[in-house]
Amino acid sequence: MRTIRRLVFAEVLRAVGFVLLGFLGLFFFFDLVEEVQSVGSRGAVRYELAHAIAYVALMVPSHLYELLPIAVLIGTIFVMARFAHSSEYTILRTSGLGPGRALGTLLQLGLGFALLTVLVGDYVAPLADRSAQLLKARYQGRITTGQTGAWLKERQAESQFSINVGALESDGSLRGIRVFEFGRDGFLLALTQAQSASLAPGLWKLADVTRTEFAARSQDNTKVTHHHMDKFAWPNQISAEMISAALLKPERMSTLGLFEYIRHLDANQQSAQRYEIEFWRKVFYPLSCLVMVVLALPFAYLHFRGGGISGYVFGGVMAGISFFLLNNLFGHMGQLQNWQPWLSAALPGLIYSLLSLGAFGWLVLRH
Repeated sequence: MRTIRRLVFAEVLRAVGFVLLGFLGLFFFFDLVEEVQSVGSRGAVRYELAHAIAYVALMVPSHLYELLPIAVLIGTIFVMARFAHSSEYTILRTSGLGPGRALGTLLQLGLGFALLTVLVGDYVAPLADRSAQLLKARYQGRITTGQTGAWLKERQAESQFSINVGALESDGSLRGIRVFEFGRDGFLLALTQAQSASLAPGLWKLADVTRTEFAARSQDNTKVTHHHMDKFAWPNQISAEMISAALLKPERMSTLGLFEYIRHLDANQQSAQRYEIEFWRKVFYPLSCLVMVVLALPFAYLHFRGGGISGYVFGGVMAGISFFLLNNLFGHMGQLQNWQPWLSAALPGLIYSLLSLGAFGWLVLRH
């Protein structure tokens, strides 16, 4: 059994690696063609071809994370269909590879791919993507969103704050900060404006600060005081990950970063549904590798009367693409229809797992 497992693992890993290499090379080429259009533009420094290549290279882990499940599907379908076409799978069945053992073998392989997806999606891809965005910002300008930047909220014991961040610099510092401080009664207590800020754990170090305080003397009389400071330390719990979530795409964040940002939004009574759906998609996405290997297993039980296996592989690829389309569709429908976030993320995988197991069981009983 160990020899059979080694054979299946080696063939599938070789096929998946080949598919991944082809897909990543194709995406690298397309990204580079798009980035070449920006070569020659000026931010703080001129954007050269070497910078474009570095930026595209840093985007490879994100593409690897996105493409890994479908590469697992294509590679596994190809191996299973080839085994069936050459009658190797019939020989393996007579050697003791029953349906249960075949399913268990592929699930072990799928679990390995799922762990790889977690590693890339939670550690490598977010770090590489953030480095890519900061690299591009260094040569092409700051990272911002819309005309007014990003808005965040912070609730503390005696006050609540609305924070506007204009842009994120390439070195990780912030530009154009405005902090509106409100009392428990909802009245504005102070406005703090800073040209820049650097982040430390539990603290923002503001520079070139203008602070305006509003003190109500009576119902119709408010005293306004202005202060200018070179530096000002503002304690808060807004981390760099939260700012990245507000300025960058949530799907580029790690699962832990999304969880912390959701807690922050809930604590400040802000809508977090979009981020909750993305969080559960990050949780369930690695499990799609298991769905893909289960979807590929029925191809080993097909009988090829003539011709090649390309038609079956193409059909399997279309099934895999439909899975990812359905996954995105359920995410948008869940947000529009206010479904439970975990249900929106889990339903596509559950549906395709049941269909795959049904097809596998029917083919086993038939043969």
